[in-house]
Parts: sequence; C-alpha cells; structure tokens
Amino acid sequence: MRIGELAKLSDCSIQTIRFYEKEALLSEPERSEGNFRLYGSKTLDQLLFIKHCRELDLSLAEVRQLLSLQKSPDACCDNVNNMVDAHIQQVDARIRALRNLKSQLQMLRLNCRGAQAVKDCGILQGLKEA
Repeated sequence: MRIGELAKLSDCSIQTIRFYEKEALLSEPERSEGNFRLYGSKTLDQLLFIKHCRELDLSLAEVRQLLSLQKSPDACCDNVNNMVDAHIQQVDARIRALRNLKSQLQMLRLNCRGAQAVKDCGILQGLKEA
C-alpha cells in the first residue's frame, strides 16, 4: 500500500508517518519502480502500536525502547513494567500540579464576584499582586 492508504487506515497524517520514519520508529519502506513508498501490514501494525503509545503520552524514547523490547519476545518484561510504573508516577505528579493550578484559579476567581469595571476587577488586581 502507498502512504496515503496507510495514513487513512491508521488515521495518522502523512507527515506523522514520515516523521516516524525519520525517527526510525517505523521500518524503512520498500520503494516502487516510480520511487513511491510501499508499506505492508507489518508497518500498519507498527504504526498503530506507536499511535496507541503516543495516545498514552509515552515519549518517543519510550516508544523506541518498547519497539526494541518487542524484538526480544522471550526476554523478561521488567523493563516494560518499570517504564509504565515511572510513567504512572509522572501522571500522578501532573495531576497534583493541575489540582494545585485549579485551586489557585478558584481562589483568584473569588476576588471578583460580579459585573464591574475592569479597573475594579479583583482578578486583575490579584494577578498584579502575585
């Protein structure tokens, strides 16, 4: 299949596919006589795997490591577990940071309770003091 069909089947843009190729996350495609990239079902599977990893907010380095680990199917999966555990900790830290941000915004919002002139806006005053 050509890159347009791969893009459609994977719901990834052509630019994304080319980027993953450049980053060596996808296998080098074969070429037609007209020098068009030709992809098989293996590439589609790789692309869907990468896409799912990215949806889970795994970094390109983490995706690269997982792809590498897949090449040793009989190896122990401790590295995979450790990576996911570390990622869970990162997500927990971001959740704490977002909760803190929400709390700060809610406190700031309490400074302005009604329609008034901008010059009297408690939120703007609170931002000046911060």
